[in-house]
Amino acid sequence: MERLQKIIANAGITSRRKAEQLILAGRVAVNGTVVTELGAKADAEKDHIRVDGRVISPPEQKAYLMLHKPRGYVTTLSDPEGRPTVMDLLKGLPAKLRVYPVGRLDWASEGLLLLTNDGDLAHKLTRAALHVPKTYLVKVSGKPTEAEIAKLRAGVTIGGKGDKLHGAPIAPVKTAPARIRQVREAANPWYEVTLIEGRNRQIRRMFEQVGHHVEKIKRIRYGPLELDIEAGEHRRLTRTEVAKLQQIVKGRATSEVPAGAC
Repeated sequence: MERLQKIIANAGITSRRKAEQLILAGRVAVNGTVVTELGAKADAEKDHIRVDGRVISPPEQKAYLMLHKPRGYVTTLSDPEGRPTVMDLLKGLPAKLRVYPVGRLDWASEGLLLLTNDGDLAHKLTRAALHVPKTYLVKVSGKPTEAEIAKLRAGVTIGGKGDKLHGAPIAPVKTAPARIRQVREAANPWYEVTLIEGRNRQIRRMFEQVGHHVEKIKRIRYGPLELDIEAGEHRRLTRTEVAKLQQIVKGRATSEVPAGAC
C-alpha cells in the first residue's frame, strides 16, 4: 500500500505536490469512492484508481534479464523470414512483461544478452561513447601470427572495399584498441577478445582483415555481468548487478579497456 499522491505521481500523471491538490479537490476516486484525504493509501496493482474519471495504470515494473543466446536465433522481437528469435526463449515471464534486447548478437553467435524494459538504461548502455567492455571467446581458422594479433589490438580498418550491410555500402572505419589473448592452443585456436565498441559483425570482420575466418563466437561478459547459465536459459539480474550497470551509465565505474599486449 502506498499513499495516493505517490501512486499518481509514479504513473506519470503529475507531480506529487499537484497530485495532493487533485486529491483535496475531490478529483480522485478509488474503487468508485472519491477520496479527499492526503493520508489515504491504495494498492496500485489491485485498486481501481481514477483521476478526473480517467483510470490510471500502475508504472511498469522494471525487469532486467540475462539470456544465454544459443546459435541459430536472431536478436529481434520478430523475424519476417520466420526464423526463431530470442523472444522465443523467454518462457515463464508474466504475459504483460515486455523486455527488449540491449545490443545484438548475430544469428551464428551465442552468449550473454541483456534484456530489459528500462529504456533509459538501455539507451545509455548502447551509446557508442559509453565504451561498455564486452568480452568474447573466439575460435578462428588457422593460426594468426603475433604480428597479425598486434594489428587487431591496435585497431584495423573495416568497411569499404565493397563491404555492405543490408545492401548498403559501409564506410571504412578504424576499430578501437582491443584486448586479445590466446586461451587455447590448437590448429584452430581460441582467443579471448574484449571490445569497447560493438559494430556490426565486428570481430568477424576484424579477423578477416588479417586473413582468418571466425568459426565460433561466444560472448561471456558484458560490462560487470558474467555469463553463468546454460544455452537457452535466462535469469533475472541481482540487485547488485543492476546497481553496477547503473553505476557505469552514471560514470561511476571504470569502463575503459586498455589495449594492452595480453
